[in-house]
Amino acid sequence: MTDVKKSLDEINQSVKVPSVYESSFTQKFLAYSGPGALVAVGYMDPGNWLTSLSGGSQYRYQLLSVLLISIIVAMFMQSLSIKLGVVARQDLAQAIALKVPRSVRYGLWILNEVAMMATDLTGVVGTAIALRLLFGLPLLYGILLTIFDVLIVLLFLRFGIRRIEFIVLSAILVVGVIFGIEVFRAHPPIAAILNGVVPTADIFQDHQKLVLSLGIMGATIMPHNIYLHSSLAQSRRYDYHDPAQVKEALRFANWDSNVHLIAALFINALLLILGGTLFFHASGQLASFQNVFDGLKNSNVVGSLASPAMSLLFAFALLITGLISSITSTLSGQIVMEGYLNIRLPLWQRRLLTRFVTLIPILIIGFIVGFNEQDFEDMIVYAQIALSIALPFTLFPMILLTSSKKLMGEHVNSKLVLVVGLILASIITVLNLQLIVSTLG
Repeated sequence: MTDVKKSLDEINQSVKVPSVYESSFTQKFLAYSGPGALVAVGYMDPGNWLTSLSGGSQYRYQLLSVLLISIIVAMFMQSLSIKLGVVARQDLAQAIALKVPRSVRYGLWILNEVAMMATDLTGVVGTAIALRLLFGLPLLYGILLTIFDVLIVLLFLRFGIRRIEFIVLSAILVVGVIFGIEVFRAHPPIAAILNGVVPTADIFQDHQKLVLSLGIMGATIMPHNIYLHSSLAQSRRYDYHDPAQVKEALRFANWDSNVHLIAALFINALLLILGGTLFFHASGQLASFQNVFDGLKNSNVVGSLASPAMSLLFAFALLITGLISSITSTLSGQIVMEGYLNIRLPLWQRRLLTRFVTLIPILIIGFIVGFNEQDFEDMIVYAQIALSIALPFTLFPMILLTSSKKLMGEHVNSKLVLVVGLILASIITVLNLQLIVSTLG
């Protein structure tokens, strides 16, 4: 293996795990559990919220199958990201940078920086909208206040990666409980939900349904999660010269990833079910977070289930995910900068840099067209385009790198995994191109 600097040196090998020859399955799982939670946050940001709620309000439960397929594909891709980090001890940016010319490296850095800023944009807009829903704060003030979330991130980072993982996991549980309560109170029909999990061909026959399905897929598989996981997989401290330890690290890192991705599927499914149960019969389509917030406390929309507490819980969950996503976008941005340019900044400086650059287009657009919620939610939709463009340049290199015998040794991808990976990446690329064309059209 080529000698490279540690990825995210602040947290690399910072969490001790039990030896392969001691402790129970539960103890080992808990020791390795955490990186998956940080990655899972990226699968339930405001972009996912919009597509899931809109899917439920327009087609009730029919797009649950799309959510399920998207998460299964995500599990496959994240497993390759984990393998690169655990076996090669490199994150994806480092591994690509070692294989390509300088000009290509700079080009990929710029492309991925734009994608990271698009990811950060969804967190900014989601947080600002949540602050307006909760406290009546104008969107402009809420957007400007997000500058100070760097203090929150800095505070979390001072605790160490293990405590950050715990905080993020707690946030995921809180959000899951909130939506679980709201869906439970709505009493959705179980049979219809189970039918929605089964894929149907009419998704490809209905143009509007296909576009929304592409949106769900595009909001699920995102570049920053791939980069992030390849680095976070290296946060556990074990003897990576011992083949048995490496094999066990791969095993439990994948357990961690899959469990938390199932949690992300659960939360997104709850959002889609919430939209399908409460709003499908009312309007056929949700226009904004404001519609959901108002609808949850309006008896004319949701009948006897209406409650101010329901709407406040919804806005609170949106605020939590907006704030927590700032942690993962900071870490992902640092991974990309370090890997492609070999430039290291303290994470709080990286956070400020990303946030200021993200705010420039938001404020320009706001002052031109006005600070209204619908325009900003449209920005979330268009942010998916940047992610869609960057995704092929993330997936194909990762699949090829993990198929290199020289780099991966005995853990190299089998021919089946290589073929499946290339087919999935090709399908995702075509779907994302369709999403770009549909969105711009």
